[in-house]
Amino acid sequence: MNKHYKVGIIGATGMVGQRFVTLLQDHPWFTITALAASARSAGKTYEEALGGRWVMKTPLPACVKDMPVYDAQADLEKIASTVDFVFCAVDMKKDDIKALEEAYAKAECPVVSNNSANRFTPDVPMLIPELNAHHCAIIPAQKKRLGTKRGFIAVKSNCSLQSYVPALYPLDQAFGVEDVLVCTYQAISGAGKTFERWPEMIDNVIPYIGGEEEKSEKEPLKIWGAIENGAIVPASKPHFTAQCLRVPVSDGHMAAVFVRFRTKPTKEQILKIWQEFKGRPQELCLPHAPKQFLHYFEEDNMPQTRLQRDLEGGMAVSIGRLRKDTQYDYKFVCLSHNTLRGAAGGAVLGAELLCAEGYIEPKQ
Repeated sequence: MNKHYKVGIIGATGMVGQRFVTLLQDHPWFTITALAASARSAGKTYEEALGGRWVMKTPLPACVKDMPVYDAQADLEKIASTVDFVFCAVDMKKDDIKALEEAYAKAECPVVSNNSANRFTPDVPMLIPELNAHHCAIIPAQKKRLGTKRGFIAVKSNCSLQSYVPALYPLDQAFGVEDVLVCTYQAISGAGKTFERWPEMIDNVIPYIGGEEEKSEKEPLKIWGAIENGAIVPASKPHFTAQCLRVPVSDGHMAAVFVRFRTKPTKEQILKIWQEFKGRPQELCLPHAPKQFLHYFEEDNMPQTRLQRDLEGGMAVSIGRLRKDTQYDYKFVCLSHNTLRGAAGGAVLGAELLCAEGYIEPKQ
């Protein structure tokens, strides 16, 4: 694609905002031209605003080090006028995030959000690009509601879903998934933390993550949903039940999945579907699309967080231990990188999809 886009990052100083910076510094389509955070960071350079809190493993990119940081709210009009779209990863109350994202959209600035605030707005697509790219078709209805020509909001789903929902979705298309029980084992970066900033997590497991189980049971149904009368109507099946645990891992969410089908497949049929599954990002050869989206490992002790979380730039899903279950039909284990596929990387891939399909165009 020959088009080029000027991009802003709202919430640039947080962990996901930093991840956006690392992913976009050499992007073939997107150039960072605006960084924004809270009022206390405004007016400082990005390096000054970070205040030594750069937590990425790679050095702070020179291209953003001296870039001025805007106030995400007070400088909204200025930001919206200078970029083609923004990524949003702010740490605010949900109602405030919802209002901020809508304000950017109404300022004719498309928003690709990492936040959860708009995930259940009926005309906002919640994208896992390989699975429900067709939900982008709701955007004209959203623009009509907002009264905009360019502006709209698209979001990505919860980070932990992206380890196991991609494995279930193509199986449902073939065999009908009825019931799913899932237990997730989630890294501390999902809470925006490092071990240095959260020493209580060392040698510890916390069996509760606020709101996570509700998201894990509800969000997949919107991903499975259908567009009807200007809204995405959530599906009634599969039925999900979830438990979510915080574990002492830096990056990478793992899930233990138990699944019951309407028509029970063979193990060989399941493996064939996973091997052959491709989505719209693979068809379009998007820059952040993994060549092989779903990887299955035959070894009994795979996948492992340290070994597979960075597979295909952290954008692939690793699966293992597929076997029959005594109460459900099958059980298996999944893994994905929560701040790459699950957060900033998934949002960047979503933006690439929106640009490639013509939903976001560069300003003339």
